[in-house]
Amino acid sequence: QVQLVESGGGLVQAGGSLRLSCAASGSIFSLSIMGWYRQAPGKQRELVAVISSGGSTNYAESVKGRFTISRDNAKNTVYLQMNSLKPDDTAVYYCNLRATLAYWGQGTQVTVSS
Repeated sequence: QVQLVESGGGLVQAGGSLRLSCAASGSIFSLSIMGWYRQAPGKQRELVAVISSGGSTNYAESVKGRFTISRDNAKNTVYLQMNSLKPDDTAVYYCNLRATLAYWGQGTQVTVSS
């Protein structure tokens, strides 16, 4: 069983930065595709960024150039560095692990004030 625990969310002013972390249990982390998703009130959950087991990355157009996803396989942890935050980035951010099955974390709230 895989468990994902996110941390690092909070309240920040527009233009500020936050770094989210997601720690995974289990032994499949290094072989898995890791992703960050977000869901704003009244909206569908959307992909923010994804990183393959080999380190290839992909980003939503809305965060390109501002967010960076990275992973540390030795620590079973994936990160999302978020810079130049905007009020539109306000959402609950979820960590996702994809292997044979998909797993989700409980989410962490990010609130960006204008």
